[in-house]
Amino acid sequence: MYNLKIDYAEGAHPAILDKLLETNFIQQNGYGADDYTLQAQAILRSKMNKPAAEIYFVSGGTQANLLVISALLRPHEAVISANTGHIYANETGAIEATGHKVIPIESKDGKITPAQIEQTIALFQLRPHVVKPKVVYISNTTEFGTIYTASELAEISACCKANGLTLFMDGARLGHALTAVENDLTLEKIANLVDVFYIGATKNGALFGEAIVFSNPDCVTDFDYNLKQRGALLAKGRVLGIQFSALFQDDLYFKLAQEANDMAMKLAQAFKQQGYTFLVEPRSNQIFPILPLPLIQRLQERFDFYVWKPINAEYAAVRLITSWTTDELMLDVLISMLEE
Repeated sequence: MYNLKIDYAEGAHPAILDKLLETNFIQQNGYGADDYTLQAQAILRSKMNKPAAEIYFVSGGTQANLLVISALLRPHEAVISANTGHIYANETGAIEATGHKVIPIESKDGKITPAQIEQTIALFQLRPHVVKPKVVYISNTTEFGTIYTASELAEISACCKANGLTLFMDGARLGHALTAVENDLTLEKIANLVDVFYIGATKNGALFGEAIVFSNPDCVTDFDYNLKQRGALLAKGRVLGIQFSALFQDDLYFKLAQEANDMAMKLAQAFKQQGYTFLVEPRSNQIFPILPLPLIQRLQERFDFYVWKPINAEYAAVRLITSWTTDELMLDVLISMLEE
């Protein structure tokens, strides 16, 4: 059985494991004050050209979302999200559990627009009887594998600034976004347009880990307290620092994401050649082909993946996710099954 269900089914890239083993008996300070974490922070600041950026490493995406949003919001404030956004559709109501409402915006491709943000703000004007929208949450890549362009992100950023909102980007698959088809964003551009974002490594080569980046210094007040209080400050923070240092020293992070995207594009092309369409146009390592039910059942004999959405009585959209470990020969098996 081949796994196309998640992009973190394996362990870590050998470069990370080698670095962990190499440094295993070198004593270091705890709680993220070790040399490796400081080095990783310096590398990321250099990549973003943001020497004053505050960077915190945590273990996972849900944790990053909860930590950031709960720190940014006062008790009466809320966060705006696409209805496909992870904080709304998944994560077991983690944000609501902190006492903050998630306000959903209807989205067919995972993205939201400035017009939708302004319409949402207009719906919450009955002060003090309704919550106050304060944070806008977006994902890049989105939960549909789509990406924001530089112009789209600039427009959302301007909208947020004009309306006193904080812009937060979920970057669980940011590497795949930045190496995606037609991408024109960079880490530096994102850092200049977004108040807070995180760089996900769990889904791109690490054992686990996300790097939360506060590019706007006004948003970072007392975040270290929040980190500790919610159990997210690892005593052996070196484990996170070592991983990010290994991933970003020679741009391994981007190479791995590009490999995953290339495999997804190979699959997408094969589906197109057989005349199949997609729920959204493939852009990164998540693709959503619309397939006849008998073909889905046949593929499930060899491949593990999600049946995402019924289209009608005969067709459904499925989600296929490739990773840096996806074997090209394995994809050839799937492609040959399409051609039968």
